[in-house]
Amino acid sequence: MTEVPVVTTTTRGLQSGLSRGQIAMMGLGSAIGAGLFVGSGQAISIAGPAVIISYLVAGTIVVLVMAMLAEMVAANPSSGAFSSYAQKAMGRSAGSAVGWLYWITLVVVVAAEATGAAGIVATWVPGVPAWVWVLVFVVALTTVNLFGVRNYGRFEYWFAAIKVFAIIAFLVVGALAIFGLIPGQPAAGVSNLVDNGGFFPTGIAGMAGALLIVIFAFGGTEIVAIAAAESDDPSSNIRRIVRQVMVRILVFYVGSILVIVAVLPWNDPSVKAGPFSAVLAHLQIPGVDLLMSLIVVIALLSAMNATIYGSSRMLYSLGERGLAPLAVTNVTEHGVPRVAVLASVAFGFVTVLLNWLFPDMVLPALLNVVGSTLLVIWTATAISQIILRRRAEAEGTHLPMRMWAFPWLSILVLVLLAGVVILAMFNEAARTQLLLTAGLTVALLVAARLTRGRSRPGVMRDEV
Repeated sequence: MTEVPVVTTTTRGLQSGLSRGQIAMMGLGSAIGAGLFVGSGQAISIAGPAVIISYLVAGTIVVLVMAMLAEMVAANPSSGAFSSYAQKAMGRSAGSAVGWLYWITLVVVVAAEATGAAGIVATWVPGVPAWVWVLVFVVALTTVNLFGVRNYGRFEYWFAAIKVFAIIAFLVVGALAIFGLIPGQPAAGVSNLVDNGGFFPTGIAGMAGALLIVIFAFGGTEIVAIAAAESDDPSSNIRRIVRQVMVRILVFYVGSILVIVAVLPWNDPSVKAGPFSAVLAHLQIPGVDLLMSLIVVIALLSAMNATIYGSSRMLYSLGERGLAPLAVTNVTEHGVPRVAVLASVAFGFVTVLLNWLFPDMVLPALLNVVGSTLLVIWTATAISQIILRRRAEAEGTHLPMRMWAFPWLSILVLVLLAGVVILAMFNEAARTQLLLTAGLTVALLVAARLTRGRSRPGVMRDEV
């Protein structure tokens, strides 16, 4: 075994500027995006009411992955989060591959979210093409991320709060509709859950087919593990943050989907086009189209803002561990990794050109590239937690927070993830995504093995 050579730098580290409430809202804001407001309609059209089970399965995986991350963050806060833990548990190549895979995913997601938001805003202002709005959004949110983590935290808190308020309002209106408490509207009840072909109208295959879409929708919750490193007390904060985020996301996601499939038949064309808008339009709430379009744009921009943050911090951590150019570890006087931020949004500016040249092809292509990378990241997280937990117990190391029912729940996550992969292989589109992700992961592992890493002093000495 060879130790990675230690390299000294003159860069200053990140600053602690995020409160517990801001980080919790970031986790919610990252997860409540297009995957819920738009992607849920596609999932419902594939699985029918049984999509609720798809959300429960995916939600269970997310809850357990978050608990595993919380255990590792409490013991060792790091802006590299699961990438750092993969490196500690499985070596440099694993840490590098996971970190770069996550960074590439977020870079693409930034571009996809900007493209999605621009497409909606362009319909409001027909004279301005979508590529102009992509440029506006990328420049604006890059600027927000360069101001400093305190200002970023405040901005994202209120950005995400709007989405959370919208979801809560939707749940309240939906509950009133189900119980017949909206004047002039008959009680929706729950008959739509079984009236249109039964609860499993497309069978188990339909439920499984929706699962990959649902899992992608939950992506973003892991941002809290990255952000915790920039809070005043990471070990203490992560425990409360994870509990808050886990409960709220399950309630928001499962509750919203339950309202949609109860109020409207699952095979209503309007549900696939826009499930939230369809419900509100059915209840004859005025201004619903503009209202939901505005909320979706806010959701996309909020998620984009958090994604820029997460990608820049992951790249900074890779640089600290000698797995990326040392320049990305340079920070401003406000503790912002400016080079890492600019590198993380560079592809967003490329997307401006792509949206100009190929306006109808960009978003589907971007989403296809990153459709299943989350499965690799969650799998690496579970394996890392099992290894590091066993190592800590063998060495008698105190852990501030412990995963429940270890190792059985950790193993359950791996079994569930393996099941998702097996089921997804029977779907052509999902199979393509999985194969692309597998090829990219192998390429990153090979690249890591062919290069030599450098670590900053006191960060990590690891095996090559």
